[in-house]
Amino acid sequence: MNKIKPIKDLRDTAQISKDAHNSDEPIIITKNGHKDLVLMSAENYNNIMLKSEGKVAPSNNLGYIRVSSAAINIHISDVNYNIKEIEKKILDLNEEGSSFIVFPELSITGYTCGDLFLNQELIERAREGLIALRNFSQNVDSVFCVGCPIAIDSNLYNCAAVIFHGKILGIVPKTHIPNYSEFYEARYFVGYKGENTSIKIDGESIPFGTKMIFEDESCSKFKFAIEICEDVWNVIPPSSYHVQQGALMIANLSASPEVIGKYEYRQKLINATSSREIAAYIYSACGQGESTQDLVYSGHNIISENGNILSESLPFENKSLTTDIDLDLLYNYRQRITTFHNSNSKYDTIYFNLQLERPKGFLRPINKNPFVPKDLSELEKKSSFILNMQAQGLMQRITHINCHKVVVGISGGLDSTLALLVAVTAFKNLGYSCQDIYAISIPSFGTTKLTHGNGFDLAKALGCTYLDININKSVSQHFKDINHSPEVQNAAFENSQARERTQVLMDFANDHQAIMIGTGDLSELCLGWTTYAGDHMSMYGVNAGVPKTLVKYLVKSFADDNPEVKTVLYSILNTPISPELIPAKKGRIQQKTEDVVGPYYLTDFFIYYFLRRNYTIEKIFYLANIAYRKELSRKEIFKWLESFIKRFFNSQFKRSCLPDGIKIGSVAVSPRGDWRMPSDASYQMYLDDLVKLKSKL
Repeated sequence: MNKIKPIKDLRDTAQISKDAHNSDEPIIITKNGHKDLVLMSAENYNNIMLKSEGKVAPSNNLGYIRVSSAAINIHISDVNYNIKEIEKKILDLNEEGSSFIVFPELSITGYTCGDLFLNQELIERAREGLIALRNFSQNVDSVFCVGCPIAIDSNLYNCAAVIFHGKILGIVPKTHIPNYSEFYEARYFVGYKGENTSIKIDGESIPFGTKMIFEDESCSKFKFAIEICEDVWNVIPPSSYHVQQGALMIANLSASPEVIGKYEYRQKLINATSSREIAAYIYSACGQGESTQDLVYSGHNIISENGNILSESLPFENKSLTTDIDLDLLYNYRQRITTFHNSNSKYDTIYFNLQLERPKGFLRPINKNPFVPKDLSELEKKSSFILNMQAQGLMQRITHINCHKVVVGISGGLDSTLALLVAVTAFKNLGYSCQDIYAISIPSFGTTKLTHGNGFDLAKALGCTYLDININKSVSQHFKDINHSPEVQNAAFENSQARERTQVLMDFANDHQAIMIGTGDLSELCLGWTTYAGDHMSMYGVNAGVPKTLVKYLVKSFADDNPEVKTVLYSILNTPISPELIPAKKGRIQQKTEDVVGPYYLTDFFIYYFLRRNYTIEKIFYLANIAYRKELSRKEIFKWLESFIKRFFNSQFKRSCLPDGIKIGSVAVSPRGDWRMPSDASYQMYLDDLVKLKSKL
C-alpha cells in the first residue's frame, strides 16, 4: 500500500476526482502521471479545486503569521560555507513554523569583506550562491530574504533578495549608503535612486528596485517591503513610502556595529519606527563571524509590532528570534487612523502564494487584562496618572460652572468608591474643603450591613460630609402607585430603586447648589448594566472611561498609598460586585453581578478586542481560550461571549445619550467620541459566527 502523506506543494496538481473525495479521508491524486495516496482535508481539497479554476483560496490563519529574524555564524567571503549555514537555519526555522525569515545584511558574503567586494570572483560566487538558495527553496514553505552584493554593469549594489518556492521574487538594493565615521560603503557600493527595472540571473528576469511590495495572494494582509540598514537611520526612510503603499511588514537586513549607547538608541529607533508606521518591523543584524579588526558586531535582533517589541536578542547572543505577527492588528489600526494616506508613487507588487496556515502554538504575549499594565511599577505610575486625569475632568467642569460642591452616591462598592476618591483628589487640587463633598448612602431592600458600613467608614476617613437616606418607604409607595407587588422581584422592582436613588441625588444636588457625580464604569456601559434614567444618568460621569478591571487596580493603588483608608478600601475590594437591588438573606449579598453578566476580566477582554482591535468573533474566541484556558472551559467562554454580544448591541440606546465624561484609555463609548453605532444595529451575523464555533466545542 502507498504511504499516506500530507500534500505540501499544490501548485502543480493536475487531476483530482471530486467523486472520490470524502472530507479528511485519503484520496487518489494524479500528478505528472503518477498516482499518490494523499491525506487531505476538505479545506485543502477545496483550495486545490479553486486553484484548478484559476482562483486563489483564502487563508484561514486568523491574521497571524510566524516570522523570524535569523542569526547565523558566517565566515567572511566564504560563500559556500555561508550558504550552508543559511540553508540549515531556514530548515530549522521552517520546522518552527516560520513563514517569513529575514537574514542579516550581505549574509551570503559577510558584511566586512572590505576591498574583497572589488574582487570579481567574490561577486560571481555570491551570484552562484544566490542561485543555489533559489534552487534549495523549491521545497521550503517559507519566504526568506538574504543579503547579497549584485553587480550591474560597472555598479555594485548592496541588495536583499526575496526567495520563495524555487524563484527569486525580487531584488531590492540599498538606498542610502553610509560613508561617515566607521562606515566606508561608498568605496564599493552605489546607492540606488532610480525606478524599478529588471536584471537577468541564470537566464531569468528578476524585478530590481526599491519600490516593490511583496504580497501573498491567499492572504493579502501578508504584504511586506524591504529596507537595508542605513535606510532606517535616514531622515525619511524608504519604509515611510513602503507603508503608504500598504506594506504591513518591513524587513531590515542590517549590519550595525556596536559602540557604547548604540544598543539603546537602536532599540528605540526600531520600536519608534514600527509605531510611527503602524507596521511590524523585523530587524536582522550581523553578528558572529564578522570581522573584529576595527569594530564588533553584536547581532542585536529585534521584532517590533506597532511600537511593542515582541522579541529581542541581547547583544552578542547571536540568537534567532521567532514570533507571531498580528496582521489584523496592524490593518485595523491603519483603517481607524484616516490620516494614514496611501501614496500615488509608482510601485510594483510582486505576488506569491504561500497558503498561510494558522501557526501551531502561540508565540506572542496575550495580556489577560488588556486594560491593566503588566508591569507593577508602570501600573503604580499609571494609577496615579489616571486618577489625576479623572480629577482634572471634574475640576474643569466644577470651576467652569462656579460650583464648589458635589454629590456622590456611595454604595460601598468599587465604582462609587473610585468616584469619591476622584472627587477628593479634585477638591484637594483646587484647595476646596472635602466637607463640601456630600457622600450619600441610600440603602434599600438589598443593602447589606457590610457595604453600608464600608460606605460610612470611607466617607468619614476622607473627611467628606456623610448622609444616610433610606428609600424603602418612597419605593414602597411607588410600588403602590404603579400597582406593583413587592413580591414580584422583576426589572421594575430593581429599577424603581435605582431611579429613586438617582432622583434623590439629583434633587439633593439642586437643593445644595452642587452637581451629582456619576459612578458607572466603562464595562457596565458596554454591558448595559445600568438602569436607564437611573444610575445611567448624572451631571458628570467620572468613571465612564474606566473598565472594571482597571477600577479595581486604581482603588488598590490608592489604598496602598494612603494607610488611613487602606483597611476599608481592601474590605471594599474583597466584597462581591453587586447592585444590591435584591433583598439580602441573613445579611449576605444575593445578587452577584458576575453571575449574570460573566466575569468582568473576561468582559473587559471582549470589550478590548471587539471595540479596540475590531477582531472577528472567531479570533476573539480563539484568543480568550488561550488566555483563560486554566480558569474557564471553552463552553463557559462561549456562553459569556454570546451574552456579551447580545448585551452590547441591545444596550446601545443607553450609550447614545450618555452624560459627559472623559476618555481614559484606548476604548470609549461616548456618542460624541469614539463609538457611534445605531441603537437598532443587528447582531445576527455575530450570532451566526458563534453558531459555527459551537460545533467545535
